[in-house]
Amino acid sequence: MASKRQMQVSELIKRHFSDVLQQEGYLIYGGVLVTVTQVEVSPDLSLASIYLSVFNAEDKPLVLEKINQQLWRLKQELVKRIRNKVRRIPSLRLFLDETLDEMSRVDELLARYKEEGKG
Repeated sequence: MASKRQMQVSELIKRHFSDVLQQEGYLIYGGVLVTVTQVEVSPDLSLASIYLSVFNAEDKPLVLEKINQQLWRLKQELVKRIRNKVRRIPSLRLFLDETLDEMSRVDELLARYKEEGKG
């Protein structure tokens, strides 16, 4: 279970990294909508795993790759926002969060099952 400080830093990074993506993201990946769904911070606060959900994109891994290529710039913007609130800026790792895609697939399968059952 995460400590209180881990949860505070996670929420701080989530809020501010979301803002950074809103302001800088269009330069990196265009009109795709990218949201931060979750941030997990290691117990020593040295590593933050950021989970991103990508909408309106055919190739989601390509969007993640583009973001990773510009991660140093995004991290600089994040540092400007949180440097007075944390002692050490954690390393950032980005991951695709496909939870919403999976939920959509399950809903689609359930809808198809109901249609077949009525027919």
